[in-house]
Amino acid sequence: MTTQTSYTMTIGGQAVSGATSFEVLNPATGQVIGSAPDCTPEQLDAAVAAARKAFPAWSATPIEKRREALLGIAGVLGGNVEELKRLLTSEQGKPHEGAMGDVLGGAYWCQATSTLEIPEKVVEDSAERHGITRHVPIGVVGAIAPWNFPIILAMFKVAPALLAGNTVVLKPSPFTPLTTLRMGELLRGVLPDGVLNIVTGGDALGPWMTSHPGIDKISFTGSSATGRKVMASASETLKRVTLELGGNDAAIVLPDVDIAEVAEKLFWAAFGNSGQICIATKRMYVHKDIYEPLKTAIVDYAKTVKMGDGAEQGTQLGPINNKLQYERVLDLIADSKAKGYKFLMGGDVSPAPGYFVPITIIDNPPENSRIVQEEQFGPVLPLLSFDTLEEAIDRANASPYGLGASIWTADEAKALDISSRIAAGTVWINETQHLSPLGAFGGHKQSGLGSEGALEGLLEYTNTQTVYVKKPAVAAAQ
Repeated sequence: MTTQTSYTMTIGGQAVSGATSFEVLNPATGQVIGSAPDCTPEQLDAAVAAARKAFPAWSATPIEKRREALLGIAGVLGGNVEELKRLLTSEQGKPHEGAMGDVLGGAYWCQATSTLEIPEKVVEDSAERHGITRHVPIGVVGAIAPWNFPIILAMFKVAPALLAGNTVVLKPSPFTPLTTLRMGELLRGVLPDGVLNIVTGGDALGPWMTSHPGIDKISFTGSSATGRKVMASASETLKRVTLELGGNDAAIVLPDVDIAEVAEKLFWAAFGNSGQICIATKRMYVHKDIYEPLKTAIVDYAKTVKMGDGAEQGTQLGPINNKLQYERVLDLIADSKAKGYKFLMGGDVSPAPGYFVPITIIDNPPENSRIVQEEQFGPVLPLLSFDTLEEAIDRANASPYGLGASIWTADEAKALDISSRIAAGTVWINETQHLSPLGAFGGHKQSGLGSEGALEGLLEYTNTQTVYVKKPAVAAAQ
């Protein structure tokens, strides 16, 4: 296991330290575990310049070679998973099993993305001309990844951007920079210099990237509030944008489910990664006929789940990743207490070190309550009773968000019909949170713009170009 505590940025294939650095904390203990460079505007300029210098050769590289590069990234992630998972747990907080899934998920995303084809379409083939529409790389992509899944969500952006022929400047969250920096160190020599640059910094670095004239596209994952700022900043130079933003995902549980079989699945739909998943169930609508027994089954299962330091054996749920999010979740709990809502479990936070919020389940709060209307992004769940299916669909759709939703029923045909009426980018039936590199993922309404994954996500990193070739005139028949 590495004892490394200081890491370097990767700019133009070279190790670059910051003039200053910032500390990174373990959210389970509050202790400093390492430091990351604080990128200056001049260093960002250098990273963008390196990406722009590398772009002509990389975009001209045959796609088969670019596929091999993605497989090279996957090999590095898979070959160093033990080191990377421990580092990821120490800075993000999730248990080792989840950290391994993050790293190996990034490897899988690269591998699967490498199999995609970029289409070319014949739009005219007449006696006068031949016309094709093709997809060409945009240029330099600024990729801004979040702290909840630092590696796989970075690969959501890096893999299709590189396959399409772009070069990349990647910025991880300042709360979880170390694993990404270490990945960059391990990838030196795997990719041509300047093709993938990794920079880290505080709150100023993201806006520098979104307004940088040398960056042609921004791909961002984060909150809807920050996404609006990204979009506004990118508009100054008409940068292309892909925005994967917040969600307030609803689950609709119909009365024909097997309560004993579904309770555990519903628990993890809401509480996996301590609720810090954009597509976690954040509002659970349960039919009145099974509300009481199902809530009892979910609470009973929740009491068996171990929360603690992700580095400790047997831990299933870790802490909230950072103080800002921790305080936001505590504020929502405090609001629910002040309004007199009934808590089925949780709600009282221990004074022990670490950003731990206990599993908290709130019993049927009002629809207009903050805990129902706002995205909590933590281990707090409102259970909500409904009378009719029409009511459940209306309540599920009555949100500015539209990222994901799930339907739980023994009647698959009914579920498919309901799914067509749900205003969300992804709808799961009898499961949740499954994403595939071969399936498009994106939000409706204020949950984002564009897609990630599959051909739709790959084409987000291209511009369309139509080429017409005028054919020689055919001499008139003699």
